[in-house]
This record gives sequence, structure tokens and C-alpha cells, in this order.
Amino acid sequence: MADPLAVESVLIPKLENQSPSVLINNAGITCDGVMVFMGFDEWKRVLDVTLNGFFLVTKSVLQGMLLRRSGRIVNISSTSGETGRPGQVNYSAAKAGLIGATRSLAAEVARRGVLVNAVTPGLIETEMTESVTREDVLSAIPLRRFGVADDVSGVVSFLCSDQASYITGQVIRCNGGLYM
Repeated sequence: MADPLAVESVLIPKLENQSPSVLINNAGITCDGVMVFMGFDEWKRVLDVTLNGFFLVTKSVLQGMLLRRSGRIVNISSTSGETGRPGQVNYSAAKAGLIGATRSLAAEVARRGVLVNAVTPGLIETEMTESVTREDVLSAIPLRRFGVADDVSGVVSFLCSDQASYITGQVIRCNGGLYM
């Protein structure tokens, strides 16, 4: 939801009657290519989905959380946002921006009982990693395997649970040791 009009027409009416206690921001796309050949549209599209989508949806949901004085926001970033990756200047910039936004928002809303954290998956078996040649990267991952969605969802579930009631502004890595 990187379109302000779509958020206003679709999401805002749903929030009038009920506000969620948990928000998971998991939007992200890639338009990989080296920067010198990257068009502005490829740059903008990736940042729009990741950062503008985060802003629009989170701002809409946050008001109810603040009024209730409780809530959990978990932003799905990426190891690429921590390390940078050749051919992913736009994606790495967007995911690094999401990490910065996570920390800043956590500092803004913690006193109102809203906890904000990020999870940075590494190579997870999804459509986004189907084109990755496994032999090229497995040797760089200490666990010698790609992760699966359940690896990430377990971390997210923990961050949304009462067991994580003293954790905010953190970036939790879920990458098999790819980046420590």
C-alpha cells in the first residue's frame, strides 16, 4: 500500500471500527541492477513499496495503538539493509531506511506502550530468491542452508508475544549466520 489514496479509501474505513494490536510490515520488491544502469523508476518503485508503504500503513494503524497504549509493530527488513549488496542499491537503501525508521519510531512511541522492532531475514526460500544460484551463496552461510518462512515467522511471533515485552527498537537477524 504505497498509494495514499488506496490507504485512505481501503484501510482507513476498516480502522474506524477496530484497530489491530499488531502490525507486520512485510512489503518489499526488488528491481536489481547496477546503479549506473538503474532507471529512476526502478529506484523509486522499490523505495515507494518499502518506505512509503511502511509510512502510510503504520501511520494509519499507529493512532489506535497510541490511544490504547499498547501495540506491536514488526518491520521486515533484510540483511541487505545491514550490509549492502552489489546490484541492489535501491533495495539495500530501502531496507536500511526501514531499520532507521524502526529505531526512530520505537523511541517516539515506547512511552505509550507501543513496541517497534525489525527482523532482517537473510536468504529465505521465497519467490524473491528463486533465481539465486544456491551453490554460489551456501558456502557464505554458516548453517549451509537457506532459511524457510517458519524461521522468520517464529522470530516475528516472539516479538509480538508477551515474552518480548521489554524489547523495542531492536533489529533481530534471522540469516543462518550470513551476517553477524
